[in-house]
Amino acid sequence: MTDAAPRNGGDLSPTDRVDRLEPPAEPIDLVVDTDTYNEVDDQFAVVHALRSEHTVEALYAAPFDNKRSEGPADGMAKSYEEIERVLDCLGESRQVFRGAERYMDGTDDPVESPAVADLIERAHADRNGPLYVVAIGAATNVVSAIATDPSIREEMVVVWLGGTPHGWHTAAEFNLSQDVPAARGLFDSGVPLVHVPTVNVAEHVRTTLPELRGLFGDANGAGGGDGDGNGSIGQFLVERVAGYEGAGERAWSKVIWDLAATAVLATPGAVESVRVPSPILTDGETWSRDPARHDVRVVRRVDRDAVFCDLVASLDGRD
Repeated sequence: MTDAAPRNGGDLSPTDRVDRLEPPAEPIDLVVDTDTYNEVDDQFAVVHALRSEHTVEALYAAPFDNKRSEGPADGMAKSYEEIERVLDCLGESRQVFRGAERYMDGTDDPVESPAVADLIERAHADRNGPLYVVAIGAATNVVSAIATDPSIREEMVVVWLGGTPHGWHTAAEFNLSQDVPAARGLFDSGVPLVHVPTVNVAEHVRTTLPELRGLFGDANGAGGGDGDGNGSIGQFLVERVAGYEGAGERAWSKVIWDLAATAVLATPGAVESVRVPSPILTDGETWSRDPARHDVRVVRRVDRDAVFCDLVASLDGRD
């Protein structure tokens, strides 16, 4: 068992990287990389991003492999279809690209896909500021793009949900463990990175079916069918959660993990974070530390109520 070699990749100066790690002060351009069909939380995050003040330029389908797919390629294809369903419910249109059909075999083994090609081109496009990448699945597409064209590190900021807090006894978690080389490559790359851990951070962003039915049903009126697709998306989200495994059990709640990632940009006041040296992801899926490494920002706390209030307000048609 060996540690990944620490690197300080990227040509950004430490000062520029620190500046990039601060929450944006004005609307920004972003893309969302999502394994949308993996369970039922990505759909909420996609809606949150699309209805934020920011401009979502494109969405990328990420691979996943669990009992809801027959393998990474099938998971990616199902995610692509689910993205289209979310857009249809919202009555919106965006460019959607298929991502990797397999995971990376190593940090220098990029997986070609339309999503990777688009991310490279889009990162280099002329814009006022960096392109933000909200990645809420395995990091395969994002790190494949970086491995293919390392210069895009200077043009992007990545917000990635996955893994655990850096002091936790294991780094293992679904998004990270699906593609360990990609996760390692992300932390090693030097790209400006905001890390959103799952344990004790994103896992606090929970909801229940009674709450969702109150928020998106006729009683409250949030997303209540005003002709622009809001009612449709509200019912879609409720139905997705209602159909999830365990939803009928007494006192059941569901973590909406990925809302913690979109909150970094859409609801920054609800997120507490600090800058730390980028951790090293070992072969055993544990964290190691080197204080000489480049900085990343890690989220320590998310105000669950504030995030859900912002989501509902966005569907209610805030100014």
